Parts: sequence; structure tokens; C-alpha cells
Amino acid sequence: MSESTQDSGSSEEGADENARIARRRLLLGGGMAAASAVVSIRPALAQTAASVLHCQIPVPDPGRKGQAIAADGSVVPAGTQGSFPGSGRPFTGEEVKAALRGRNLPGTSYEQNRAYLNYIRRLQGGTSGFTCYASLQMPR
Repeated sequence: MSESTQDSGSSEEGADENARIARRRLLLGGGMAAASAVVSIRPALAQTAASVLHCQIPVPDPGRKGQAIAADGSVVPAGTQGSFPGSGRPFTGEEVKAALRGRNLPGTSYEQNRAYLNYIRRLQGGTSGFTCYASLQMPR
């Protein structure tokens, strides 16, 4: 009787060991899948980050070219007192990101920089440069 008890006990232990091995394989397999996903996603994120820095934000957008930017960032008719003419070229995402951190946009005075940044902060969907600015706001 004791022999049959030992046999059944060893078969239960064997089943438990097989179950543990199966769980380990499953977990390791899942870890490998996650690792391959990270490897394939990282280059895409790096490419996205680089493209965000090279995107462009015109001030003002082409639909309002020739108009000026007021100190609060609103677009006003050219020649409005206290306003600044639009920039001669669009700013890159990298330039805007640096300006949002305290630097001046290239070729701007302190007041002009503030007005342009206020304009950029007010950009809304459908306006040229909005997607670029929104991308700069995404956490990395």
C-alpha cells in the first residue's frame, strides 16, 4: 500500500513540476514578444521625435500672410500700433521648443518673441503649424 501511495505522490509532484515549467515558458515567451515590440517601436519613436523637431510653424499662417501679430498673439491688420510684422520664414519645431524653454526665436527681439510665442500657443486645429505645435506638447 505504501508503494502505491509513493507512486501517486511522485506523479502529482511530476504534474506540478510540468505545470511550473509550462508557466515559465509562457512567461519567457511573453517577455520575448514584449522585447521585440520595444525593439521595433523605439526606432519609430526616434524617427517621430526627429520629424517633430523639423516640422514648421509659420507666423502667421499662410492664409493670413501680410498681417501682423499683436503682443497677445492675435492676428491684426499690418501697421497696427504695438504689433509686429509676421516672420519672414516659418520656425522649426526645434526653434519653437527652445523658445518655449526660455530662448528667443531666431531673429526676434524680446517683445517680438513673446508675441510670436503667444500666437503659437493660440494655434487651433486647421491652422498651419498646429499639428507641429501639438506634437511639441506631447510628453516623450
